[in-house]
Amino acid sequence: MKTYKICIIGGGIVGSSIAYHLAKFGEKNVAVFEKNYISSGATGRCGGGIRQQWSARMNVRLAMRSVKLFERFKEDTGFDIEYKQGGYLLMAYSDDEAARFEKNVKMQKEEGLEVEILSPKMVKERYPYINTEGIVLATFGPTDGHANPHLANFGYIFAAKRMGVDVYTHTEVEDIDVVNKKVVGIKTTAGYFKCETVVNAAGGWSKEVGKMVGIEFPTTSYRHQVFVTEPLEDFFPFMAISFDGNFYMRQTKHGQFIMGMGDPNEKPGVNRDVSFHFEKEMAKKMVKIFPFLENTRIIRHWAGCYNMSPDAQPIIGCSKDVDGFCYAIGFSGHGFMLAPAVGEAIAQKILFGRSEEVEIDYLDMDRFKGKKFEVEGNVV
Repeated sequence: MKTYKICIIGGGIVGSSIAYHLAKFGEKNVAVFEKNYISSGATGRCGGGIRQQWSARMNVRLAMRSVKLFERFKEDTGFDIEYKQGGYLLMAYSDDEAARFEKNVKMQKEEGLEVEILSPKMVKERYPYINTEGIVLATFGPTDGHANPHLANFGYIFAAKRMGVDVYTHTEVEDIDVVNKKVVGIKTTAGYFKCETVVNAAGGWSKEVGKMVGIEFPTTSYRHQVFVTEPLEDFFPFMAISFDGNFYMRQTKHGQFIMGMGDPNEKPGVNRDVSFHFEKEMAKKMVKIFPFLENTRIIRHWAGCYNMSPDAQPIIGCSKDVDGFCYAIGFSGHGFMLAPAVGEAIAQKILFGRSEEVEIDYLDMDRFKGKKFEVEGNVV
């Protein structure tokens, strides 16, 4: 029977970042358990955007810290993740959304974020290939960007392994062993492992993992679909996104365009099937806004899960009811871009009792206990 100090459930970008940072801070008696393969869940199915323009102050702080860590990712891990700080263009299509953007920008600047407000005329002058019809205003954050989520996930997990972390793929955690309200081990398809701490980084399966220790997490998973086009000439350095317009799009290093949108009629549950309805609706919308896409072919289409929280902000912390049980879940489609800061903060919380660079106490489960909480509005 093998014994670990810390066992992490989930080999996506969040679990891998936690493992990496634990090892970086000196705790190498760590194991990651992934029931499929690394980057098989939401990480490997996301759009790859890295955005700091949020409506909730905590998300801004986490994202700004993540950008600092993404900027030195290659130096820290040795992996080139195709990171590009081409910016994010947020487009408002209603007066109400424009007013929210102006309020957000004021708060973002208070946090030290570089961001500007653009008129429709300014958008047209900068980006003549965008149809600006209906745009009320836009905001642009030059230090936002995008990267390859697979490479980032692999970068963290292989760097963690080099430092001594064990990684078990195709190994499902079936139960968490709790004695006298204290974690003592986990039961897996590869056997039993003793441990002192378990971290729930299970993404779309976060609720099921919570139930293993008697905690009911308020998370719900919803399908989110994405498709990618054939490659075009490289000319689109930023991520374009609209919340009321319900879309996002970016161009990859190799020229393809990745784009996605939410479906208000999507039923809850882990569903990774694709639909032709999505392709038709997405193509129709994007060709109108980006006319240069009209004769471009779709070459791949996939689906993943948004693990939603009630306020669309992550739920991160350590349980007060079950000693040795921590969690980093409910990222609401934004786990990839927040993972560096969250991995660092959770590792510090476990090892030192508190996070240092970004204070995360507000993001604990306690915020949902009969209190009014702030809902993140900048979500597609």
